[in-house]
This record gives sequence, structure tokens and C-alpha cells, in this order.
Amino acid sequence: MIKKTMFFCCFLAFINCTDNNNLDGCIQALPLNRVTYLTNPEALNANVPGGYVELSGGSKGILLMNVNGTEFVAYDRLCPVGDCDTPMTFNGTFILKCECDGSEYGVGKGIGGNPQTEGFICPAIEYKVTKSGTTIRISNY
Repeated sequence: MIKKTMFFCCFLAFINCTDNNNLDGCIQALPLNRVTYLTNPEALNANVPGGYVELSGGSKGILLMNVNGTEFVAYDRLCPVGDCDTPMTFNGTFILKCECDGSEYGVGKGIGGNPQTEGFICPAIEYKVTKSGTTIRISNY
């Protein structure tokens, strides 16, 4: 009975998988090459694992998160649908929210800005982050 249940669950998961190649209407990564230093007062909160700061740059600002002390992720605060003048807000617990349409996006290592609100397919724009000493480079390449 357990094998049949597992088979059925796997089958349902398989047929419910969708193709995410339909992202043509989504805003892609914007040109960005920003350097900040963890010693700057504006970035002090990003020195601790789980800490984050909101920086200038990108389209509507950048959310920089410290994942575990050595790894960082960064997201543009521009709503992925692109028709909102207000930057997305961060609740401090892995969710960016677009105030214009109420859509939410998961942020963090391995999450990739994926939409958490049903009916939305465009992810939040994630940037590449490189750390060297106390220097953080945020870029789209």
C-alpha cells in the first residue's frame, strides 16, 4: 500500500511540473556593477549571518543579504511585473513584497527570487555577489 501511495504521489508531482521557459514578459537583470564595503556604516547590518541592508543602485534599490557569514545574495527591489513605481519591501524573513499588486517573492540562497504568490511567474531580479575580504561586488555578470 505504501509503494502505491508513493508511486501515486510521484506521478502527481511529475504531471504537475511546468516549464518555466515562458518568461518572455519578465524583466531581466539590469546592467549593474556596484561595489560596497562591509566596513561602511550603511552595510554594517550585513556583517552578521542573516543580516541584510538595502542599498542604492539597480532600478529601485538593492537588497543585500548575508546568508551564512561568507555567502551573500542580492536582489533588485523592482517589482518583477515592472508597472509599479514603489520599491518592493522586505519583511526580514526571506520575502520581498510588491506593494502594488501584493505579490511576494522568496529570497535567499537557492531560492532565486521565485514568486510565492499564485498566478505570478516572473522572479525577482537576482544579482551575482562576489566577496573579497570586506569588499562586496554586486553585478549582473
